[in-house]
Amino acid sequence: MRSFLVALRYALAATAVVAAPLSAEPYPAKPVKLLVPLPPGGASDFVGRVIAQRLTAGLGQPVVVENKSGAGGLIGAEAGVKSQPDGYTLTLISSTYATLSSLHQLKFDPVTDITPIIQITQGPMLVVVHPSLPVTTTQELIAFAKAKPGKVNVASGGISQFAFELFAHMAGIKMNQVPYRGGGPAVTDTIAGRTDLYFASVAASLPHVRAGKLRAIAVTTSERHAAAPGVPTVAESGLLGYEVVLWHGLVGPKGLPRPVVDRINTEVTMALKLDETRERLRADGSSPAGGTPEQFLATIKKDVELWREVAREAGLQPE
Repeated sequence: MRSFLVALRYALAATAVVAAPLSAEPYPAKPVKLLVPLPPGGASDFVGRVIAQRLTAGLGQPVVVENKSGAGGLIGAEAGVKSQPDGYTLTLISSTYATLSSLHQLKFDPVTDITPIIQITQGPMLVVVHPSLPVTTTQELIAFAKAKPGKVNVASGGISQFAFELFAHMAGIKMNQVPYRGGGPAVTDTIAGRTDLYFASVAASLPHVRAGKLRAIAVTTSERHAAAPGVPTVAESGLLGYEVVLWHGLVGPKGLPRPVVDRINTEVTMALKLDETRERLRADGSSPAGGTPEQFLATIKKDVELWREVAREAGLQPE
């Protein structure tokens, strides 16, 4: 019996020696998947591929982008939330993510069922109008809309719809919303005059503003944008307190280990300090953000609560 116990003790010790290196295996030990919940070619896809490239270099393992689009980002976000919390599936979310619970009956909580890692970008939307609309400022737009309620056609969809709903609620105006599934068609129709107004991304609209095909009357952030310093903010143009920020960031599923979170946060932070990364992001109309996981969580929570309130005021019902 004694010899059996000694043999068992040696066997357990040997097992521990073999298992120890496996349990202490450094992260990452294999390729990492980065889910982008929106189609290729858009801002989220662009940011995802920029960061995937930098993470590949920093982590020493391939970071592979997988576009998993559908339902305005819901399908990809849900896949990311339900993935294993091991650090091998990350999800790139945008400010549109914060609107999901206002539009859909979710099977997850958008705040408590994720692990925030880092905010990557931040930037404004441009409030643009067709040149034929006789307004050049926010005050003139509000006055025109009040004088002709329901006569101004605004391209609407995604985060643009919520930015407009907040604007309309604060200004006390009514406009006719024309729904769109993407920013590209919305910008195209506003240029063509089929719609009069659009809350657009800088990347999608600024070239057309510079070409005279659209007129920019305001930016939605609390500060002016470096690419369009002559365009005032909505707040300084008379609608005090108005602010909408477009952002992108990385999250994992609930329970992602803190060492993994810290490693990715560190790598992205270093990437955002590189001139090449900063210039590539600025070319798409955004600025590097960075910060702690806790700061990013606060941003997500604030926007989720804001858009839920805006949805209630506008009478929007989750499907």
